[in-house]
Amino acid sequence: MPRYKLLLEYDGTPFVGWQLQDGQMSVQGRLAQAVEAFSGEGAIPRGAGRTDAGVHATGQVAHLDLEKDWEPARVRDALNAQLRPDPIAVLSCEKVTEAFDARFSAKARHYLYRIVDRRPPLALERDRAWGVFKPLDAEAMHAAAQTLLGHHDFTTFRSSECQAASPKKTLDRLDVSRHGEIIRVEASARSFLHNQVRSMVGSLKCVGEGRWTAGELKSALDARDRAACGPVAPACGLYLVKVDY
Repeated sequence: MPRYKLLLEYDGTPFVGWQLQDGQMSVQGRLAQAVEAFSGEGAIPRGAGRTDAGVHATGQVAHLDLEKDWEPARVRDALNAQLRPDPIAVLSCEKVTEAFDARFSAKARHYLYRIVDRRPPLALERDRAWGVFKPLDAEAMHAAAQTLLGHHDFTTFRSSECQAASPKKTLDRLDVSRHGEIIRVEASARSFLHNQVRSMVGSLKCVGEGRWTAGELKSALDARDRAACGPVAPACGLYLVKVDY
């Protein structure tokens, strides 16, 4: 049975997230409908990351098993034709061995969070970034972010609904940089806890506003207590940008 690796981008705004949910439109469910429409098979694509409602992707990866041996370009084009007009695109498709698993073969996941710190409300960036409407100190945010690097118990930055077996993760990168009125927060790790990136970004915003110091951010991490977390950043600014294998 041929296995296909799909590279996907999507606007997460109209979806309840990646994961299939009965009676609601998910990215995974919409892809499964497209697969059945073109192939007649009830195959379910398996993704590298279970993005939440409203979270976007420019580099989500999924694998798909089909009984018929299709040319990868045909699979890509057929899926895109069936997905219209929904905001999901299959950027590429290639055949892989059965040993490849989009989720469990991944060696690193890379996320981007976008903040716009201007006074006027967002128009074109609405649902694409977090508008905070006040100036943030991106340099202070970056310096504070470095205190979170390494292997830690990230309970403070973990959703109460997280199903991970352990709160311990290794954070390889957490960079904050300014690009005009846009602040980019880039995070990399082999895997993340549920809401970990958004929780860290929300706490970094407190640093950017001058309400927290880098030491207070580290103290929040060391508390291993969800109550010590700052406000969780909204989903609209978060993007899954790349998965390494």
